[in-house]
Amino acid sequence: MTRTFAHHAIRAFALGTAIVATPIAAQAALALNIPTNALQANAVQAFSQDALDSFDIVGITLQPLGNATVVANVPGAYNLPVTSISLQFLKIAGGASTGSALEFNRLDDDSGKRTRVTLANFSIDFNAKKILADATQQGQAAVKKTPIFDFHEQTPLGLKYQFPLSITGKQILDKLFLTTEGKKLFKVGLELPDIADLVLETTDFGTITIDVAVKLRNRPVSNRPYVVAP
Repeated sequence: MTRTFAHHAIRAFALGTAIVATPIAAQAALALNIPTNALQANAVQAFSQDALDSFDIVGITLQPLGNATVVANVPGAYNLPVTSISLQFLKIAGGASTGSALEFNRLDDDSGKRTRVTLANFSIDFNAKKILADATQQGQAAVKKTPIFDFHEQTPLGLKYQFPLSITGKQILDKLFLTTEGKKLFKVGLELPDIADLVLETTDFGTITIDVAVKLRNRPVSNRPYVVAP
């Protein structure tokens, strides 16, 4: 087991060192994907109070699945372990939380009907400034890499390299607003009433805090894509 941890860590370290050693011209055309599922790399999505209040009004509850877990003592916050990052010019160009999922369940008080939308295998596109996920409406096939949120970079990326083999990074993303695809997904998939349209359009859904540290987890998280049960 210890050898497995070391293998993952050394591989990540070596890739980080390779980036530093790569000439700038080559880095421009090269993005390196670094596995981080054995390391202490996490993205915490904290839903805003406005979002949580809106969920309560229309009967939405959330459940973390797969690698995702509730953050203790922080209402509406979920830890999504970062399973890989891609670097370019010593900056994070993208990241993935493969194997994590958030399930949105809704109970319509009037009809008693239950509906469900599941977001899984999250990824961040820093170039397009979008949060993507495999989106599944109840009873339908998953639509992979659906743009869910637009975001703003609240803090600049604090990526640091220390000799000989250490890469750390921290960043906060805020102003999470639903994309056109995200609004349609929740409106249709959860059968929300028309009065929810304005909420979907104007609600800031919170923040995502990314923290990457070269420390081994007690046990690597799975990097297999989460598959929604029928």
